[in-house]
Amino acid sequence: MGVRTLCATALLAALVAVVTATVRSGGDLGHPAALLDWYAAAWVLFAGAAWAVRRVPVRTAVALILAGGIALCVAALSAPPRTSDDMYRYAWDGRVQAAEISPYAYPPDAPQLARLRDPWLFPAGTACRGWDLHSVAGSCTHINRPSERTIYPPVAEGWFLLVHAVSPSGGRHKPLQLAGAVLAVVTTMALLLVQRRTCGDIRRVALWAWCPAVPFAAVNDAHVDALGVLLTVASLGAAAATYRGALLGAAIAVKLLPVLALPGALSGALAPGYDLRARGREMAGVLLAAVGVVALVYLPYLLASGSAVLGYLPNYLREEGYEPGDVGRFALLRLVLPDAWAGPAAVALVALSAWYVLRRGDPERPWHGSLLVTGTTLLLTSPAYYWYALLVVALVAMGGRWEWLAVAAAGTVLYIADALQWHDIQVTAYGTAAAAVLAGALVRTRARGGIERRRDGA
Repeated sequence: MGVRTLCATALLAALVAVVTATVRSGGDLGHPAALLDWYAAAWVLFAGAAWAVRRVPVRTAVALILAGGIALCVAALSAPPRTSDDMYRYAWDGRVQAAEISPYAYPPDAPQLARLRDPWLFPAGTACRGWDLHSVAGSCTHINRPSERTIYPPVAEGWFLLVHAVSPSGGRHKPLQLAGAVLAVVTTMALLLVQRRTCGDIRRVALWAWCPAVPFAAVNDAHVDALGVLLTVASLGAAAATYRGALLGAAIAVKLLPVLALPGALSGALAPGYDLRARGREMAGVLLAAVGVVALVYLPYLLASGSAVLGYLPNYLREEGYEPGDVGRFALLRLVLPDAWAGPAAVALVALSAWYVLRRGDPERPWHGSLLVTGTTLLLTSPAYYWYALLVVALVAMGGRWEWLAVAAAGTVLYIADALQWHDIQVTAYGTAAAAVLAGALVRTRARGGIERRRDGA
């Protein structure tokens, strides 16, 4: 075993140990003070391991990537959810659907669903003082926002039902965590296949498999975003336009965020010099398939619940600060623009990034365009939920533009800082991420220019 392989293996083993310690004793959302130190250690080890594996022979690197990704998932499975209670809503929605009731029909505290409550999700005799406990109807529940209907789109709801159907009695949180681990590992395998098909650098996949956001968000907290990520990776790796659109439509119906990958899926569609008729047919194939899948999966729930299929989404957008005058969003733009202008400016900049991808994007590497639009959107909106950036992590692993991982790191810092009630850190976190993205792009541009000058001089 070479020195580089030993170095990568040692750093990876240390990363697995840190992830294990983090989820078992590193605090939780109720006691977040130590989490930043543990997370910082995990990210530093991840950076070192990902750097070291770049010089490891390909076959050895593939084995390390798979083994390391699985080991990190196992580490994340060793404790209940530590920093998010979203998973409890997933379990509830699966239970409700198994009773042949639309998950959009009633909130968890509705008397119509009282017969479905069990001691795990609705513990009796507690004082509702835990970080993941909420008051409901004179009792407690692990489900957040128990007076609101679900927010999740239909493919996510189908996933919740499937996990519920295959879960053993008394499985509690573990089946959803195992499902998250399966999604994380299958995504790693899908990324390896895409790199092999496109003759890319397979070692880039470590940027997904070993990224700390994956075991923490996709496995320990079991966020359904991982399903949307897998479907998006499969979409961008598909050769046929219809398959690409259908898979992306399914991803959008898991969590709306993958809609930002759509310009990437249409990269170069409006580029000058292309056969507009052929490109038009391809665009139509992607768009019609995506829209068709979204419409098809929504239809049964729409017939059952009507406009209630929107669930908590309108209130969620208000709560998260996407209305004019709310200081919780568009933090970087608010540094230079009046509050009322920040939202429209963000929309305009995202639209410009999408237009650039449609005009100048590489149709052979659609993940680059998807990363640009998705990453730009997250930088401009500055969300505190770091699992939103799981899609960014996967797109980085597809194309190797490592600087965008700073977006996931910024979201992690902001999420824990919010739990600690640290104010005014949003600009610092996402400002640093934006600087890292710009620096990475500059380094890459200069390196590309140097290669071209050497080629011209040869």
